[in-house]
Amino acid sequence: MDTRRETMDENDDAAPVEMLAALFDAHGWTSEYVSDDEISVEIPGSWTTYQLRGVWRSEDRVLQMLCLPEVRVPAPKRRAAHELLALINEQLWLGHFDIWSNGGVLLYRHAIMLGDDGLLSLSVAQAAVENAISECDRFYPAFQFVLWGDKKPQDALDAALVDAAGEA
Repeated sequence: MDTRRETMDENDDAAPVEMLAALFDAHGWTSEYVSDDEISVEIPGSWTTYQLRGVWRSEDRVLQMLCLPEVRVPAPKRRAAHELLALINEQLWLGHFDIWSNGGVLLYRHAIMLGDDGLLSLSVAQAAVENAISECDRFYPAFQFVLWGDKKPQDALDAALVDAAGEA
């Protein structure tokens, strides 16, 4: 095992993909390097298991976090799903939901611009991962209501936000 990962603490900064690997390892989540600049992990959420990917672009010093809740939007439901996306994205401070045109895959995406050194702190990595999972958990029911419950987008969002507020 990399000794850097074993000794990393809250005050250390690291290359983004290395920091994410250490964070995932600390949580006991098995991650996989897709490339030198991309890492993937499956993380259990409240509603489903999410695939989280961290993609590093060194030339821009940007780390993109992608969280995929294993939801595909069938073509007949895309219009309603896009309307729901617009309503949901109005609620978000960080990141946004999107549907990839190739395959109709739903995802949450957030980019983090890092400083000139291109290093990521543990606290920022933890916050980015927690935010991605939290937002996917918060709005997952709304997508299910539109895709499988045939609710109108605004009704689905209202119902999902009421349900989330009522959880203990």
